[in-house]
Amino acid sequence: MFQLSMGNFRAPAFLAITAALVLDFAIPAAAAPDAVYTMTNAAGGNAVVMYDRMPDGRLGAPRYFPTGGLGSGAGLGSQGALALSESGDWLIAVNAGSNDVTVFSTDGGGLTATDRQPSGGVMPISVALAHGIAVVLNGGANASITGFRVTARGRLVPIPGSTRILPGQAPAQVSFAAGNSTLVVTEKGSNTITVYTVDGRGIHGPFSHPSAGPTPFGFAVARSNILVVSEAAGGTPGASTVSSYRVDESGELRLITASLAPGETAACWVAVTRSGRYAYVANTGSSSISSLAVGGEGALTLLQPAAGRTPAGTPAIDLALSLDSRYLYGLAGDTISVFQVNNDGSLMSVQVVPGLPVSAAGLAVR
Repeated sequence: MFQLSMGNFRAPAFLAITAALVLDFAIPAAAAPDAVYTMTNAAGGNAVVMYDRMPDGRLGAPRYFPTGGLGSGAGLGSQGALALSESGDWLIAVNAGSNDVTVFSTDGGGLTATDRQPSGGVMPISVALAHGIAVVLNGGANASITGFRVTARGRLVPIPGSTRILPGQAPAQVSFAAGNSTLVVTEKGSNTITVYTVDGRGIHGPFSHPSAGPTPFGFAVARSNILVVSEAAGGTPGASTVSSYRVDESGELRLITASLAPGETAACWVAVTRSGRYAYVANTGSSSISSLAVGGEGALTLLQPAAGRTPAGTPAIDLALSLDSRYLYGLAGDTISVFQVNNDGSLMSVQVVPGLPVSAAGLAVR
């Protein structure tokens, strides 16, 4: 188990523990299909919505799998409400209305709930999942993070001493970075980015940094240690920006590109291609998706302010790429928009799938 300690960061110790945890994972009995997942986030009962994903990126008919918990019935204001393990064997969903999280196995072509546990706080809104460790971000009163071990049977075991009360306000996302040796949390209410280091002795920090632009929201990790962060600018029309940083294993952030302005409104969700070359940002207030090039050192260049558009009047509220980065999926209101990602980073619309509740939140792709 992890023990609370403020010793120096040691990557090998953390990697040794996480490698052991990987060996604890079960081998699926049957290969799961390529799929896209979102949640209803319904206050009367949350459910994961699963769409089989075709070779051309299109989505099949939805299937619903109850989480056993409750949603919030409204937007979560977060990125990462659903998280898939690296192997795709496990899916974790937050239940913001009942203060817990549900684990599903993806074996057998569907979803099977394996565990539901208290989130360690109030209103879970985001999950980071890597090497058998899940960290849940609670966005309610006394916003916090709490760590869990994911066992071979898909059970969540709380990690003693892992809970941390966040130093900032109104968090939006938690995710691993720097080879899974750091945890990053954006805090849109205090315009800060908080980093925790992780090693064999525990979670250490916080190390808080001012955001380059106001309202840091979603982010994605390119090339292990480059953060591409959206900045919603409080929703001011046309004022959204995107910044990039390098994060190191000591918890430090180095600004690379400061507040690049696509000219869109309420930039919130971010996805980065597997190669790390292209980034996409969902602009909630503009019903658009901006495209950017990410240089080898992490510098950002705007390609198209509106490389893709979600249906008119819908808020673009989440993004996720297929594992091969050939297709980009965007959650917008009661729809999912499907785009083909071209070699030059441009987007081509493929499909719009309606029928979701407007409370839908979270997006994950395998």
